[in-house]
Amino acid sequence: MNEMMKLMTGRRTYRRFDQSRRIPEEVIEEIIESARLSSSARNDQQLTFAVVENAEKVEEIFPMTRFAGALPKELGTPKDGEHPVLYILLLMKAEAKDPWIPVDAGIAAANMTMAAWYHGVGSCIMGAIDRKAIREALAIPEKYEIHTAIAFGYPTHKSTVVPVGEDGKLKYYLDENRDYYVPKKDVRDISFRIR
Repeated sequence: MNEMMKLMTGRRTYRRFDQSRRIPEEVIEEIIESARLSSSARNDQQLTFAVVENAEKVEEIFPMTRFAGALPKELGTPKDGEHPVLYILLLMKAEAKDPWIPVDAGIAAANMTMAAWYHGVGSCIMGAIDRKAIREALAIPEKYEIHTAIAFGYPTHKSTVVPVGEDGKLKYYLDENRDYYVPKKDVRDISFRIR
């Protein structure tokens, strides 16, 4: 497996972090730069990125987010000392109706999480968030809507890709150490070639 594929295999969703370890400013700058460089429909570049790195603000919005929707809350939610240390909010203009914005957001999120993982920083892309409460807590200007939030931090658990079992279930699960296992379909089951 080449270095790029190793990086992509390791860049999983991480939900528990070393809360005592801050992300260096140069890494945060690189994460934002990767968003700036991401592809955008018609190159309209309609997204804005709000970087929440103040520890008090990060803690304030933590309860406004939901981690690991496929698991019971007591298993999926980070405990004290495991919270993220950084959030980046993907914002779009409130009046924006462009159907390509979610695609642009997905590309930007993929770029940012990969840039973070290159430095060993894990991430969790989140749609299950209380947008209204976050807007108020952070005084996000009314001209923006919050599309997505991404939580970042140095992971304290493992997340491993595994083959889909004979039961065909795709839900991720935890072992006794609270490490994640993520079933992924075989490449032959998700693609075909036209020659």
